[in-house]
Amino acid sequence: MLNYRLEVDDLADMRFACSPLLETATSLWALRRPEKYVLHLPWVRQTRAALDAADGLDRELLGELAVGGSGWIPDFITPRPTSPLPDVADELRRVRATDSGKALADVRAAYADRPPAPRIAELAHDPARLRDAIADTVEAYWQLAIAPHWRRMRAVLEADMLHRAQMLARDGAAAVLTSLDATAVWRDGELSMFVHRDLHLTTSVAGRGLWLVPTLFARHAISPVGPDEPPTVSYPARGVGTLWETRPPRPSGALPDLIGRPKADLLTLLASPASTTELARRTGVTPSAVSHHLAVLHRTGLVSRSRVGRVVLYARTDLGERLLADLPIA
Repeated sequence: MLNYRLEVDDLADMRFACSPLLETATSLWALRRPEKYVLHLPWVRQTRAALDAADGLDRELLGELAVGGSGWIPDFITPRPTSPLPDVADELRRVRATDSGKALADVRAAYADRPPAPRIAELAHDPARLRDAIADTVEAYWQLAIAPHWRRMRAVLEADMLHRAQMLARDGAAAVLTSLDATAVWRDGELSMFVHRDLHLTTSVAGRGLWLVPTLFARHAISPVGPDEPPTVSYPARGVGTLWETRPPRPSGALPDLIGRPKADLLTLLASPASTTELARRTGVTPSAVSHHLAVLHRTGLVSRSRVGRVVLYARTDLGERLLADLPIA
C-alpha cells in the first residue's frame, strides 16, 4: 500500500502536471503486454513498425527498462514535473544531470530481488555510462514512439487536469484524491491506495508538495518506488478511449435538428474537455470552423472554456449535459 500523510498546507499546495517522459516510460508496458492495453493497439502496431525500421537504437536496453515481472521503471527516468506542462528537453536534461550513484540505486531498486538483465548488468559497472546510455535510449525512443503523437496525447492529459481542477473547486480535495484510483481512501489526513503488491510505503508529504500526474498508459495509480522521492501520484487519465479513434460518434435523433449537425457533433464529443485543435482532428473539420461553432455553443451556455497553460479547453456545461439527457443521441 502507498500511504501519504498530508497536513492542511500540503492539501493547499497540491498541484497537477503532465510529463512527456512519464508517457515515454510507461508506454513500454503497452509494447510488452499489448493484450492488457487494447485501447492502445493502433499505437502499438505503428510503434513496433517504427522500432523495427530504426537504426542505432539500443533495443536490448530499451526492453530491459521496464523490469520483467514487476514492470517497475527506475525512478530517475521519470522525474517529477516542476511545472504543469514541462518540456521534454528539460526533463531529459534532468535525467542526464542525475547523480550517477542515484541512477544506479534507482535501477537496483527497480529490479529489487531480481537479477539485473544482461545489458543492465553490463553497464552497471560504470554508473555514469549506465545513466547516459539509458538517457540516450529514452530520448531516441521518445522521438520514435511518443513525439509524433504528443500533441494529441497532451490534449487528453490537459483535459483531465482541467476536469480534476474543476472537481477540486466544486467538491474539494478529498473528492479529487479518492477519484484517482478505485482503491484510494482518504481518512484522518492520510491518502491510502494500492499501487503494487511489492510496494509498501508510508511517508509524510511534509511540505514537499503532492503532485498529481495523469497518464495514458497506467491501468491504475502508480508512484515512485523510493521513499525519498518527491510525493507523486500518477493516475489513469480520463478520455483514453478517444485517443486513437479515427471516427467520432455521430449524434442522431432530435439534437442535430435542434442545433445543427456540426454543433451536435462537437457537443457529443465534449464528454471530456478538449481543445479546438483536438476537436478539429477528431471531426475532420478545419480549426476555424470548429472555433466558430464552439463560440456559438459558448454564447448559448452549452459549453464552458478554460485556459490550461497555452491551450483553451472546452467542456459541456450543466445545461449542455441536460440538453443531451433530454434529447437522447442514440
